Amino acid sequence: MFRLGVNQIARTSGARNYATLREIEGRLKSIKNIEKITKTMKIVASTRLTRAQRAMTSSRVFNQSDKEFMENADPAKPEGAKSLLVVVSSDKGLCGSIHTQVAKAARRKVEELNGNVDIVALGDKVKAQLIRTHSEKLKLAFSGVGKEAPNFNEVALIVDEIQKLGKYENIEILYNRFVSAVSFDPAAFSVYAADAIEKAPGLSKYELEGDSVAETLSELSFANSLLSAMAEAYASETSARRNAMDNASKSAGDMINSYSILYNRTRQAVITNELVDIITGASSLE
Repeated sequence: MFRLGVNQIARTSGARNYATLREIEGRLKSIKNIEKITKTMKIVASTRLTRAQRAMTSSRVFNQSDKEFMENADPAKPEGAKSLLVVVSSDKGLCGSIHTQVAKAARRKVEELNGNVDIVALGDKVKAQLIRTHSEKLKLAFSGVGKEAPNFNEVALIVDEIQKLGKYENIEILYNRFVSAVSFDPAAFSVYAADAIEKAPGLSKYELEGDSVAETLSELSFANSLLSAMAEAYASETSARRNAMDNASKSAGDMINSYSILYNRTRQAVITNELVDIITGASSLE
């Protein structure tokens, strides 16, 4: 948008000799203010990224334990049953294409499941994108999430609300997996229902007591997977926002250089014209 402004001024200067210094100075001041904002947002994101990575590392420990248990128990995923797709995002923008990518992955997942799925959206960004194409499948949405690193109490409350929708034999949690400080990939966790865990052939390897063990394990697995997904998504979003603000700051710096050159050239031209007018006027008086 600002690069277009530079070109526009250059074209206008050809029509009316020179753009006014005040106009160029005003644009230059505006871009410098934007650069200050983007640099500040980059610093804030960099500070939050360290905390986000610590929370993500902690959540991976719980998720790894849950993953090892499910691999040993080896429950079977039911076929043909209605699925629940939980899409993890946030309410904030200015972080590149991170929300768009997870929304596209959610649409592909709906197609893979032949539309036999209900959707739960965590965050206003992904909700706004999915509601345009799958409004009839969006059963529940949460706002105010993703502002800080998630904690288990917050996740437990979200899981309780989701379970009020009813029982689903297949639950998948879609999120942005943190790969590195400059990359992320959409990924998914599968959560097994209590019936699938109870019928798992490897469950006999564990000494479990009680009638509702499978139900408890299913709920705990759901909460652990959602906690890990939200922590991964928060770290990915924070990293993406830092990179976006870094790129914006560099672009603003380039534009400041371009406008500074244009300002100096225009100022020199104005001074030259004034000198020419003075010399011409003095010559006419002789």
